[in-house]
Amino acid sequence: MAEDHPKGRTVIRPCGDTALTVILGNEISPEINDRVYALYHALLTEKPEGLIDLVPSFASLLVQYDPAETSFNQMKDLVLTLAGVSAEDRTPRRKRIWKIPCCYSPRFAPDLDSVAEYAGLSSEEVTERHSHGLYRIYMLGFLPGFVYLGGLDPAIACPRLPSPRKKIPQGAVGIGGSQTGIYPLASPGGWRLIGSTPVRMYVPDRADPVFLRPGDYIRFVPIDTCTYYDIAREVSRGNFLPEAEETN
Repeated sequence: MAEDHPKGRTVIRPCGDTALTVILGNEISPEINDRVYALYHALLTEKPEGLIDLVPSFASLLVQYDPAETSFNQMKDLVLTLAGVSAEDRTPRRKRIWKIPCCYSPRFAPDLDSVAEYAGLSSEEVTERHSHGLYRIYMLGFLPGFVYLGGLDPAIACPRLPSPRKKIPQGAVGIGGSQTGIYPLASPGGWRLIGSTPVRMYVPDRADPVFLRPGDYIRFVPIDTCTYYDIAREVSRGNFLPEAEETN
């Protein structure tokens, strides 16, 4: 996100000769993110000649195109036209909230005590604050199905680990700075782990490998260890998908 972005303006910059970046802001906010996805969906609907791929993020959209079929200026003009349409005219007004079970047991939370110490709270207060949050999915990235969530209670924000772990287990729920997230696969990582979900965020052989979508919301539902393993067994059989509710 560019720090010199003029507030309220759409800035377009070339990325080599096959892509352009549309910058809609320089902060993490629902309003700017709504504009990103409004433009994203508008381009998908328009299907302009030469469009290859779209990569949305917090406050910008990468537009990849075939220069043999269109030009930078043609794509830029179309983007500017579509970016002028109100986000409210192109995005659903209803929120989809996924209820993600999360076990905060010490078995799955090696960093819970350090987060509590940093915040000056008890471990129970940290988990209570974390599970009471409503988290917006701003973008997917880093790994397939890794959700970048906004809405963390500032009282439990905590810096990343000084040295990343070489391997974090699938389903781990962590805090990194002012964000929280779920590791969809075992991988290296530096976020502080405070829990785990038995839900699989990414299943490559599923018809829809990633069921979560940017603009959706997540609420973590505390579960005990026995329930964690009960759900994990159902997940392994393909019989479990988190509950979702839609609200205004």
